[in-house]
Amino acid sequence: MDEKKFVGFKEEELGVREYIKGALGKGRISEVLIEYTPVGEKIIVETNRPGLVIGRKGERIEELTTTLKKRFKLDNPHIEIRDITNEMLDAQLVADSIAINLERKGSLKFKLIAYRTLQDIVKAGAIGVEIVLSGKLPGDRAKTWRFSHGYLKKTGDPAKVVRRAMSQARTQQGVVGVKVSILPPDAHIHDRIDVNEELLSRIKIDEVEEIEEEKPKRKKAKKLEAKK
Repeated sequence: MDEKKFVGFKEEELGVREYIKGALGKGRISEVLIEYTPVGEKIIVETNRPGLVIGRKGERIEELTTTLKKRFKLDNPHIEIRDITNEMLDAQLVADSIAINLERKGSLKFKLIAYRTLQDIVKAGAIGVEIVLSGKLPGDRAKTWRFSHGYLKKTGDPAKVVRRAMSQARTQQGVVGVKVSILPPDAHIHDRIDVNEELLSRIKIDEVEEIEEEKPKRKKAKKLEAKK
């Protein structure tokens, strides 16, 4: 595949992703993955609200499938829904949620929105989190505000396990950029040490037993020294 065809191919994929996200609504879709099989195109939609995405008796899925065939000329698109169990550990859903709250409540309450979201992410078990808001907050001059908690890698191989996402909020003052970075609790970090509690308790028990065994020996040694 030459360069022009490759670029055109990726543009079509981007168009499919943007259309699905726009059709299903902001704050409902985390990611849209496209896999190509001999049977047709497999489109995986990761969402926290599968019921709303599917619709009654699969009406929304049928509408999307028909539109994808006509508009994007896909041969046989098959849409698969993946449910996200913990939405507060999904960076894209969190970023979209912050953007929606800024649009509804206004940019003047950006600190309240950011801190509440930060607390919810920490309660969900995240090792580290960072929220960056950029725009006219709260005055007419553009500023960047950073809210963070915990441990978060930004460079090297450990930074690859950090979940990152961006979103935009269109407020009365202007567009506000939202960046979210989350280090999930199941992330493998090289400099993180996990302590085996069972092994630690056994070591403590062995140390106590050794001390108890040495006490009579010390008493005998003291008695012998006293007799001398």
